[in-house]
Amino acid sequence: MTMQWTATYVFVGLFAFVTIMGFAAARWRAGDLNHINEWGLGGQRFGTMVTWFLLGGDLYTAYTFIAVPALVFTAGAIGFFAVPYTILVYPLVFLIFPRMWSVAKRHGFVTASDFVKGRYGHHGLALAVAITGIVATMPYIALQLVGLETVIGALGFDTHGAMGHMPLIIAFVILAAFTYSSGLRAPAMIAIVKDLLIYITVIAAVVIIPAKLGGYAAIFAAVPAERLTLATPPAGSMGAWSAYATLAFGSALALFLYPHSMTGVLSASSGHVIRRNAAILPAYSIVLALLSLLGYMAYASGVATKPEFIEGFAKYGPNFAVPALFLDQFHGWFVGVAFAAIGIGALVPAAIMSIAIANLFTRNIYKEYIRPDCTSEDEARMAKLVSLVAKAGALFFVLALDTRLAIQLQLLGGIWIIQTLPAVFFGLYTRWLDPRALLVGWAVGIGTGTWMAWTLNFKGSIWPLEIFGYTVPGYAAFFTVILNIVVAVVLTLILKAVSKTVHSDVTVATDYA
Repeated sequence: MTMQWTATYVFVGLFAFVTIMGFAAARWRAGDLNHINEWGLGGQRFGTMVTWFLLGGDLYTAYTFIAVPALVFTAGAIGFFAVPYTILVYPLVFLIFPRMWSVAKRHGFVTASDFVKGRYGHHGLALAVAITGIVATMPYIALQLVGLETVIGALGFDTHGAMGHMPLIIAFVILAAFTYSSGLRAPAMIAIVKDLLIYITVIAAVVIIPAKLGGYAAIFAAVPAERLTLATPPAGSMGAWSAYATLAFGSALALFLYPHSMTGVLSASSGHVIRRNAAILPAYSIVLALLSLLGYMAYASGVATKPEFIEGFAKYGPNFAVPALFLDQFHGWFVGVAFAAIGIGALVPAAIMSIAIANLFTRNIYKEYIRPDCTSEDEARMAKLVSLVAKAGALFFVLALDTRLAIQLQLLGGIWIIQTLPAVFFGLYTRWLDPRALLVGWAVGIGTGTWMAWTLNFKGSIWPLEIFGYTVPGYAAFFTVILNIVVAVVLTLILKAVSKTVHSDVTVATDYA
């Protein structure tokens, strides 16, 4: 591909700017970074606007910027499932997470696994939640690097071989360094720049590109009619309708169970900050809806058939649709701005995800099972080291393995992480469920969800459920968490009838106020 020098200069300049911000963040709202609460949660002092930018930067990632329009580009309307799911999730945040913040603040909980251990007094269940969070998040970091690599390739860099991987390795080293030194403060500060760049990019794209392509009417006219709406279900099946609905609802249930989402929430300064954010975060859903339209714009512009982009599509597949669209429609300097938004959009969530993994491993594995007598300084030091290992593992995925493996594992990640829902969400409201029953339900959900993905050859997550000869295609995560809940409830009834074992609960009702 042709080297895009103007775009590269702008991209590198903005990247250098946020790198400086990342290191400077260590002195922002200064605290003792030798304590995990300060390093991993920013001292829980982030107000409404910082939390808004942090959660926006955390949830709307580089891979979202590339993958959602790519899905619309290839599959059409079903790609818009991401819009209602980000709308559905915020009422859940409003209702549930102020309670989580309150109990975590009072007991010094840093992770969801901390809460599960305190609430249920069951080490096995807490360990299951911790391991699930770590395993589900690792490939998510890798996908951020996949998005970054796509942008680097679109700038004209040869991403083959050792030298070709050098820009990505440099970006990784920068990410690792400022995360190690500044903790959560770094992505919180950088998220402000990242989100502003994304808003500028998306607003410019949805105004300028349609004007160049003849307006939205011309864009929609160029897209095949079957891609503009969900297909009418065939006889004996709910078809794309149930797939769309369960994808949206299941994804909404799973999103804030991810450790990086939990970390963003727990870093807030109060429950009121979380409620205010639940009210204003839907502004990102508007951006996501506009962003999704880029898939149709890419289709209408015909970038997939233009000679200068054939190599990019051959290497990166439909994920190249958005970079190709910007290269085709904008001047080089604005391409640099747009690509920087995507690139920085990889750094922010990757940093938060690695911090979340570090918090889980250090608190719920290292301190719990390996070194119970570690000091707070030892705990923070281990968390910093684990954050480096997490990013190195993600880099290994991208450089040494087929990136499709990361995509497949991320699909599994959504199915796995939702299995922690009964223990975490229900535990915030009731202690009725038996932790042993929750652990069995978790195992059944994990096993069944993995089996479903295996039957689909790990190429998708829509599983055709047969009910009395009627087919209901749906998100495997949604089906399996229902099975998980049923198993947990039934086993709880049985265990309460036959067992006298009482598990401790360190929380009291006033902790959740």
